[in-house]
Amino acid sequence: MDDNELKVERTKTVFYVRLPNKSKAYLRYKVENGIMYLIETYTPPAFRGRGIAKLMTDAAIEYALKEGLKIVPQCSYAIKYFIENDRYRELLVDEYKNMSVEGLEKYYQQRLEYERRKSSKN
Repeated sequence: MDDNELKVERTKTVFYVRLPNKSKAYLRYKVENGIMYLIETYTPPAFRGRGIAKLMTDAAIEYALKEGLKIVPQCSYAIKYFIENDRYRELLVDEYKNMSVEGLEKYYQQRLEYERRKSSKN
């Protein structure tokens, strides 16, 4: 699957990619008071590891830049993204922007554990 085939679309609450099998990958978000909260990222298992979540997160960052929004990464993928792409850390609200890499990694582990517990209950 070529990235050129994939198009990130946006609604008021989600960035999404329609996949070849008609399923969707998505990044759920909300905007309140000039802050974009990146809440949940999901890619169907058969499509993981292909950069789809990165495409959606890149689109969310572009949108935040265009709209002058600060970002709060809440899902583990978004947190990991900002650890690995520190050039975008300036977009984060001060609490996260000023965290050390170790602090962000600890936050990432906490969110990952929370997500695992939550998905095991469903």
